[in-house]
Amino acid sequence: MFPLQRHRRLRQNESIRALIRETHLSPNDFIVPLFVVEGKGVKDEIASMPNYYRFSLDLLAKEVKELWQLGLKSVLLFVKVDEKLKDNRGEEAVNPNGLMQRAIKTVKEAVPEMLVMTDVALDPYSIYGHDGIVDQGKIVNDRTNSFLAQMALSHAQAGADFVAPSDMMDGRILEIRSVLEDAHFTDVGIMSYSAKFASAFYGPFRDALDSAPVDVKDIPKDKKTYQMDPANRNEALKETFADIDEGADIVMVKPGLCYLDIVRDLSNEVEVPVAVYQVSGEYAMIKAASEKSWLDHDAVMLEQLTAIKRAGASMIASYFAKDAAKLL
Repeated sequence: MFPLQRHRRLRQNESIRALIRETHLSPNDFIVPLFVVEGKGVKDEIASMPNYYRFSLDLLAKEVKELWQLGLKSVLLFVKVDEKLKDNRGEEAVNPNGLMQRAIKTVKEAVPEMLVMTDVALDPYSIYGHDGIVDQGKIVNDRTNSFLAQMALSHAQAGADFVAPSDMMDGRILEIRSVLEDAHFTDVGIMSYSAKFASAFYGPFRDALDSAPVDVKDIPKDKKTYQMDPANRNEALKETFADIDEGADIVMVKPGLCYLDIVRDLSNEVEVPVAVYQVSGEYAMIKAASEKSWLDHDAVMLEQLTAIKRAGASMIASYFAKDAAKLL
């Protein structure tokens, strides 16, 4: 009791604060999302994500080498697909010479030790901008799963270390795991977006890949029939337990800051690593506010990342990874 216990004794200077600090960030905590486009010499800044870029394959190789030098050891690949290659099934997603497949090989050739994770969902390839096949105005589940499994297999064949299904179809983890096992890709892991909420924070990401749902009559204009209701908490546990039972090696909560209660719930309840995706809207808000000098960019960035780690995240996919690594 006071005055025998004075908690401020342990806050008097940075040396003592650092000594007793409970949560620590390092470059090992981060997954770096990377956007890939066709072309050569392309480093295209995303308007709604200042200082973040789409890279052509030649500059992707240069970027991953720089990331490795900073101590960042994992990347998560996304591709921006030409409109003429899009359809309802996403056939381009399983093209062995497709952009994603070439991107995987590019990263592995540039830095063989880099852990390569790949986005598995149909929205970048879909004429409708949805994560699944559309049939009679509905995003169908089981047919989508079969195609996602082939997509994941294609990534594994190209050299991916982990596939990361972000679609939120029911049962897709079991389908993907079964196909990978049958093809003898037993060492390829699955990082499942297990608790992915139908969030308003995804806008800049959809700008980056041109993957927003299109406004077409009788087609859902949002993703609420498969992504989770932001109001639900227990559902996140059910979804995650189901994915683990189906073979997920890592589970993910997306977005980050507004869902730290979910992160804590999962970190308390599950025995697999919990990833968190600090999404594009979270990135863009900090960038916009700091440009107006309303916030200290680096201080707020590190505070948010620390909060995510403190809540129980084993790893963080973040557009700030490179900036944070330089500071750390």
